[in-house]
Amino acid sequence: MTDPRVAVVGAGSWGTAFATITADKGVETTLWARREELADAISTRHENTEYLPNIELPPSLSATHDLEKAVATATCVVMAVPSHVFRDTFRQVAPFLPGEVSVVSLTKGIEQDSHLRMSQVMHQEGLEADRVAVVTGPNLAKEIAKRQPAATVVACSDEDRARDLQGLFMAPYFRVYTNPDVTGCELAGAMKNVLAIAAGIADGMGFGDNAKSSLLTRGLAELARLGSRLGGNPLTFAGLAGMGDLIATCISKLSRNRHVGEELGKGRRLDDIMSEMNMVAEGVKTSRPLCQIAEGQGVEVPISEHVVKVLYDDVSPQDMVLSLMLREAKPEIYGLR
Repeated sequence: MTDPRVAVVGAGSWGTAFATITADKGVETTLWARREELADAISTRHENTEYLPNIELPPSLSATHDLEKAVATATCVVMAVPSHVFRDTFRQVAPFLPGEVSVVSLTKGIEQDSHLRMSQVMHQEGLEADRVAVVTGPNLAKEIAKRQPAATVVACSDEDRARDLQGLFMAPYFRVYTNPDVTGCELAGAMKNVLAIAAGIADGMGFGDNAKSSLLTRGLAELARLGSRLGGNPLTFAGLAGMGDLIATCISKLSRNRHVGEELGKGRRLDDIMSEMNMVAEGVKTSRPLCQIAEGQGVEVPISEHVVKVLYDDVSPQDMVLSLMLREAKPEIYGLR
């Protein structure tokens, strides 16, 4: 049996943290960085000073700027780039992919123009659907890079492949579950980022635990309504990919999307907030296509729609809250039956 070799494409915080998991296990792991100087720093200093400063990386983890060198001999390729560059990056990766290699997406977003999830993007670009897997869950990169306990889901339509990936990624501090529901897992990962912006707005406005709890619960209802309509398993949304990731992203100070919302809630402008960040907050770009998908399906997603209004339509957070609170009264299980 061929020894596993993992290539992680994308040296941001999550890509780097994920690469430490397999490298810690002794699996040959190569991290591809877009910038050569970052790859050199990771290989020589064993630290990603730009995205995970002051966290020691495994000495065995190598990094390169050469995409062919990273991918050509891999048995598993992990895509860890933002949604807005995912297709172009995968097109560069595809010519170097070995025959039956598994390709795993860590990206939690929706492509802007096509409204496709990342697994759909790769399938559209010629990759067989049963070779595509998704890893998602409450996986804040900094905590995992520090080897703090976490759990995740690997979703793949090929259950044998999912079990192989489960074994590859499982670690003493990283527990992996399988789930065949790629659609539900991926949709939940994208939508929770939009809801986290709303949660951050609530924090920035100084609201308390009642507001946050209500927001998370109703946000989960939105996620379940849309995810189920698109073919996801309702049980997925009660699991790690749904509720688990939603909780982590909406409450953690490490969450980029929650941070964007918090600053908006304090009255700051989006452009000013984004100019200060060196990492992508996927919820900002995902919010509009997500709401367009929901509209096309006839599914109500009021929290997400109000996030779009704050981000792009100059609606104030105060008006957002008032509008949400004064919506027509409905049964709690509305749209979920």
